[in-house]
Amino acid sequence: MTHVQRFDHVGSTVADLESVTAFFVGLGLEIEGTGSVQGEFVETVCGIPGAHCEIVMLKSPGGGTRLELSSFVTPDHVPGSPAAMANELGLRNVSFEVGDLQAAVDAVAADGYGLVGGIGEYEGTVRMAYVRGPEGIVVSLFEQIG
Repeated sequence: MTHVQRFDHVGSTVADLESVTAFFVGLGLEIEGTGSVQGEFVETVCGIPGAHCEIVMLKSPGGGTRLELSSFVTPDHVPGSPAAMANELGLRNVSFEVGDLQAAVDAVAADGYGLVGGIGEYEGTVRMAYVRGPEGIVVSLFEQIG
């Protein structure tokens, strides 16, 4: 029996919702909606009494992939590992296809975000780079080539 009907979104908890949202909007994502959630529902789902968070839902141009950014108002957030590398257990990156990889890398670099490693090419079909965005979020950017 198949339980999953469709992929909905990836979520990331951040401390500075405004700056992280601006980073992803700068890459070309669009704000689909914003909101605040508190009370019994979020306390039950998260297992955190008194939970209250602000949420921004972003979508890729044309729909499809969605990214949920949430920031806890209460309780205070718990710092993660902002220097995590790809081999650290857990969700490590969010990935987007771009039209011009070098232009995308240059754009985020202009805002102070750098490469984790370098730009790699796989069998003449794809160029890809990991960028460490705000709060240590690793963003995989890739471009189809050839």
